[in-house]
Amino acid sequence: MKVLFLIMLFIIILFLFYRAYKNTQKVILNKVNLSTINSPHNSLLNILQISDMHLENISISPEQLYNKLADKKVDLIALTGDYLDKKRSITKLIPYLQVFNRLNAQYGIYVVFGNHDYKLKQKDFEILKKAFEEHGCKTLQNENETIIVEGKHVNIIGIDDFHTKRSNLQKSFSNLKNGYHLVLTHDPNIVLKMKDFYYDYLLSGHFHGGQIYWPKPYHLAKLGRTMMRMNMIKGLHHYDEKPFYISEGLGQTSINIRIGSRPEITLHQLSLNNIEKEEALSAV
Repeated sequence: MKVLFLIMLFIIILFLFYRAYKNTQKVILNKVNLSTINSPHNSLLNILQISDMHLENISISPEQLYNKLADKKVDLIALTGDYLDKKRSITKLIPYLQVFNRLNAQYGIYVVFGNHDYKLKQKDFEILKKAFEEHGCKTLQNENETIIVEGKHVNIIGIDDFHTKRSNLQKSFSNLKNGYHLVLTHDPNIVLKMKDFYYDYLLSGHFHGGQIYWPKPYHLAKLGRTMMRMNMIKGLHHYDEKPFYISEGLGQTSINIRIGSRPEITLHQLSLNNIEKEEALSAV
């Protein structure tokens, strides 16, 4: 009887692991609409966010990713860190970058880095960074860049990884023009330190939605105890009356399973009409 019990227990555990692995293939395409103005003259910016690809453990192929996005309107692509942590995975990144280029985002592809990317040796990190740049991506490490969308300034602010203590808010926000402030960063914990730094919207990842969210994502405590207590683990949140988003990410770490979470692709639609009011007020 004991042997039979152990066999049955093994089969149940194996089945649960199989189901958890299959969850990594069930990608969710979430849509976030921050456009509050319903007007034919409303200026919109459609942003595709991909986070936490973790190419060592990813269950969606480049072609599957393209098929999910080929019919979607994408104006700008935001890649918010943790692509890989081994040099050999850099070649695996290239087909995904080719997919992003096939989407023809009018305003380009912007990249920030995460804690796993910084596990690379410096020379290998430079190879990773060069791979992005050779495929038309703009990398931002505590830098900002301004694009013009229908005559309006959109400041793309790339804050480097907070988890590895590389964030520099002063440098990231230096010399900004009036306009819409869009922040890209990896670790959402940075929002707890940004009371004196204004932004309109912030995109991040890092938490994987818990990845193993059963019964609670206790392991997230080491990644962000305060945010975990505030139940800020995934999705749209506000802090200091400023909106930010935490993606569940596309890949997995440690082991390629998910329980209580799903891989995520996110489309954000932003309204830029309030920029005109800000610029008018600043001119008075």
